[in-house]
Amino acid sequence: MLASSQDPCWLKANLQACPQAYRTRARVRPCPKHTRKLARPVLAQGHAASMLVGPLAAYTQKNHARARPCRKHARRVEAINERETETLGDGEAQKVHQMAGVEVTNIPLLTPYKTGKLQLSHRVVLAPLTRQRSYNNIPQPHAILYYSQRTTKGGLLISEATGVSDTAQGYPDTPGIWTKEQVEAWKPIVDAVHAKGGIFFCQIWHVGRVSSSDFQPNGQVPISSTDKSLKPSVGWGNGIDAVEFTPPRKLKIDEIPQIVNDFRIAARNAIKAGFDGVEIHGAHGYLLEQFMKDEVNDRTDEYGVTLQNRCRFPLEIVEATVNEIGAEKVGIRLSPFASYMQAGDSNPEALGLFMAQSLNKYEILYCHMVEPRMKTVGEKSETPHSLLPMRKAFNGTFIVAGGYDREDGNKAIGNNFTDLVAYGRLFLANPDLIKRFELDAPLNKYNRETFYIPDPVVGYTDYPFLESTI
Repeated sequence: MLASSQDPCWLKANLQACPQAYRTRARVRPCPKHTRKLARPVLAQGHAASMLVGPLAAYTQKNHARARPCRKHARRVEAINERETETLGDGEAQKVHQMAGVEVTNIPLLTPYKTGKLQLSHRVVLAPLTRQRSYNNIPQPHAILYYSQRTTKGGLLISEATGVSDTAQGYPDTPGIWTKEQVEAWKPIVDAVHAKGGIFFCQIWHVGRVSSSDFQPNGQVPISSTDKSLKPSVGWGNGIDAVEFTPPRKLKIDEIPQIVNDFRIAARNAIKAGFDGVEIHGAHGYLLEQFMKDEVNDRTDEYGVTLQNRCRFPLEIVEATVNEIGAEKVGIRLSPFASYMQAGDSNPEALGLFMAQSLNKYEILYCHMVEPRMKTVGEKSETPHSLLPMRKAFNGTFIVAGGYDREDGNKAIGNNFTDLVAYGRLFLANPDLIKRFELDAPLNKYNRETFYIPDPVVGYTDYPFLESTI
């Protein structure tokens, strides 16, 4: 044993350093007075005996179920642990512990979080990413590997946008969930995520006027809030094919309930497929935004003119979905500041705030918003706008997305700007993104040219894991 001048009381010395971590070497052990008893609260905090080394580890693994501090230190251990728990519960960033004599920095992105009945092990979310590999709108077996590669125990994944009906399509080879065949095809994919302990939400959408007659049943024209056509675009995001959008048809008032019902049925089908919930796609210039944004919506009826009227349609979808599967299984994605698909708004702050406040009525699980800096796909821009007012207004879990890296994400969580951060392109190219964030390891670079190709492997499941790059 060490001389008393070096370590008069091992337990006391280490309590002062950190009540949640202990250090020993082959020649260091508790003084006889404290050998027989260790602190149960310490182990209850989730610091496993495997964190110890030497003879103390073996003792702890054998006796931790009945271990407790000696009387002299019991009150102190309890007080310190309560203080530590409160600090962690507040999500304080960059908290440093002395563990086994080594500084370990707490990474905000990797702290646990509970939302509704779901216990997440970290704050990193797989953002919904269109991949265009679901041939004939049917999810394919290669998606099993793609999603399971990006699954961690207690991690939240949001699926690629999934059509609610045969009129919802506007891109080649995107999945649907309106037929029994599609539901059955999703099941093994969802099962693979659950097998690894992941939590899986299905993003459901309708593209509205972002389509052409080629993607519509019987070659009919796309539907929208308006009959204004989109200007011609180059590609569906991959810059390969020129696209001519078919001028849309303005939905009649009595047709709108059918679209709402399509979302309701899609949500029910998602639960049948095994998903833990759904995310309603209300962003990026698709059908819901075509109603919300005044650059597109030129209606003069009860679904147009005022902000409240323009938001009526998406809120009706939220209400129908909540009534079908339960509020705790529903999220929504919004991009009030963006101008995707020529869908901008004259007052995006008012739009975002109104939606955040209105959603509280339905008590949905989360609101997922795209950063104001992401005006167009993949391009950051300087902006004075912020999502903070929406974050404060919304009562549920708040998720942000849009150009985040590891440092930005940690700051956002550490400063309580958001609860969770969604990553798209970085997660696409780094299936082990959580591990890389944990180690602050280099990231694979993504290849835009393979984002939307139909290949079931290239640019899809062939991005290397960290172990294979060392």
